[in-house]
Formats: sequence, structure tokens, C-alpha cells
Amino acid sequence: MVEVRLFAGLRKGRQKVYQMESASVKTVKDIMDALDIEVKEVNILLINGFHQKPETEVKDGDVVSLFPAVGGG
Repeated sequence: MVEVRLFAGLRKGRQKVYQMESASVKTVKDIMDALDIEVKEVNILLINGFHQKPETEVKDGDVVSLFPAVGGG
């Protein structure tokens, strides 16, 4: 299983945490496609706490965290 955690605006209309079968998703982009999240919506992408790219492969036991751009000032 791959645990996917969504933060801030990416949670709108979605769950906070998803458990996805590692056999059904090969990359973070596959996860984003499955959750209907566009690459441009994600500002920070972490796998097990380390910055990665959408093309990065995921494996069983990984924790993927997706953060949108956050405005403020």
C-alpha cells in the first residue's frame, strides 16, 4: 500500500488520506491522475519526507504528501 496525504486546497472534495494499492500506481503522476489532480496544482511533492517529481516511482510502504501553492503575505 502507498499512503497518499493531501493538504490545504487539494483536500477540497477529496479525503485527507488515501491508501492505494502499490500494484495499481507506478508513479506519483499515476496517483495524481487517479485523484484527478493536475500537476500544475501541486507545488510541493514529498515521498517519505523528501522532495520528488511526478515521474518518481512509488513502492509499497511509501508515504506521498501533496501540497498546493499557498498564498498569503
